[in-house]
Amino acid sequence: MTERTISPSMDLRDVANAHQPIEWGRWLLWAFVLVVAANFAWIVAWNPNFGWPIVAEWFTAESILKGLSVTLGLTVVAMIIGTAIGLMLAIARMSNDTLFSSLAGLFIWFFRGTPLLVQLIFWYNLSTLFPQISIAVPFGPTLVSWNTNDLITPMTAAIAGLSLNEAAYMAEIIRGGLLSVDKGQVEATDAFGMTRGRALRRIIIPQAMRSIIPPTGNQLISMIKATSLVSVIAMADLLYSVQAVYNRTFEVIPMLMVAVIWYLVITSILNVGQGFIERYYARGERGATDVRANVRMEEPA
Repeated sequence: MTERTISPSMDLRDVANAHQPIEWGRWLLWAFVLVVAANFAWIVAWNPNFGWPIVAEWFTAESILKGLSVTLGLTVVAMIIGTAIGLMLAIARMSNDTLFSSLAGLFIWFFRGTPLLVQLIFWYNLSTLFPQISIAVPFGPTLVSWNTNDLITPMTAAIAGLSLNEAAYMAEIIRGGLLSVDKGQVEATDAFGMTRGRALRRIIIPQAMRSIIPPTGNQLISMIKATSLVSVIAMADLLYSVQAVYNRTFEVIPMLMVAVIWYLVITSILNVGQGFIERYYARGERGATDVRANVRMEEPA
């Protein structure tokens, strides 16, 4: 590296005792925000209408914890099924086969274009359209048949509605992540003679995870909150359990605060976990950035 020459005409100042000036405006803004936040917290904490003793009494009640377990179970199952279907849809959407691409696009268009609440109600009332669900030869005899009411319970309706709706969104998230991988990586897998499936598992999907993880984390948090919609089909999730209590006691606000606090606790834990996963998949990118920075520093001026 070449040394920069100092011109005698340059105005050199003694910076040994230099310090950054105090940003009074920023400090005043911070003080104002903290005062407003403290005032709001004081008002909420001492407002008797929130019924904090009732919140503390019901926060760990057995019925509430059962509803919480249903919410968490629905979230996990719906995310696993939705992600698996979404991956297949994303691959089909990117396929050169017009049939696969069109069918995947039609699925995504329908389930993203209709409200989740409507889909849940539709699945729950499927027996009004199809009293029986059958496997049959097209325009031929029926091979096996089931009573729809026996198959479509509140649990199966909730899982079907949440999973298929989530699959449509995950398909676009995964497709965006796959498209973010440099085309040279895909060409390299072709040059090495790797099959499409192996290239996806070993090369493309691991690199796409950096782009897939953040929106997937957002979808997981959205799924936690979306499970509250299953209360309309009598699924005993967290919100339904809370509603069952305040319908008896008429303590609406305290019981809603129980649900709010539990949702905030869950989403906060998920945010922390998402941060760890993002840092894990960003390790390679940070290393490459550091290498590029070191190369630039070592280049002669």
